[in-house]
Amino acid sequence: MRYPFIAGNWKMYKTIAEARAFAEEFKKIYQPSDVRVAVCAPYPQLPFLVEAFRGTGIGVGAQNVHYEAEGAFTGEISIPMLEEIGVDYCIVGHSERRQYFNESDDTVNRKVKALLETKIVPIVCVGENLQQKDAGYERQLVSEQVKNALHDIPPEKAERVVIAYEPIWAIGTGKVATTEQAEEVCAAIRACIAEVYDDATAAEIRIQYGGSVNAGNAAELFAKPDIDGGLVGGASLKADFGKIVNYK
Repeated sequence: MRYPFIAGNWKMYKTIAEARAFAEEFKKIYQPSDVRVAVCAPYPQLPFLVEAFRGTGIGVGAQNVHYEAEGAFTGEISIPMLEEIGVDYCIVGHSERRQYFNESDDTVNRKVKALLETKIVPIVCVGENLQQKDAGYERQLVSEQVKNALHDIPPEKAERVVIAYEPIWAIGTGKVATTEQAEEVCAAIRACIAEVYDDATAAEIRIQYGGSVNAGNAAELFAKPDIDGGLVGGASLKADFGKIVNYK
């Protein structure tokens, strides 16, 4: 059974002091339910969030990781380092990583495979830019990204992966796909997974929508049959994030 899953992506925001203040306020607002919740923060904040959210049911995620366990990779963070901190999730292949740091589908696949050797759940981001959308290429592009991310991963491991569909043109712009547009692409992603594996595997994998999700549109988006929650950017930076995770 798929449970809704909502994750906040703080990107490069909040100091440790600000993260601590957020955690204390958010715990007062958060209402435990069948909705899984996580906050994906910059590396320095992760240990403090793990401690602050211990015993609450609120998960903690990283925003990136290297696929090698160790090595001469200046500035990178390894999976064993995240395991020692105690994180539950890790975002992989966000469009900003692909755009600014030249991450490829192959790199994303390597990271997913490495994470699936641990208990850390990968949140794999896929999505199209405005030009690709206007050309009617979004479903084909997103399907290719999903297939490449899951390449050579057996179904029993693939079921743990979370796919986050984030149309790049909607990230941080205030623009949001209509519920019908979001559902259409998320349904296409599920069909793609069924093609790669089978219907049973596709039914297990959670698919999030991301791109200007806020308290005003969350309930309508998450009510769609193929949208299992959201990856929330700017709206997750405030304790108001509670209104989104408490959408039911």
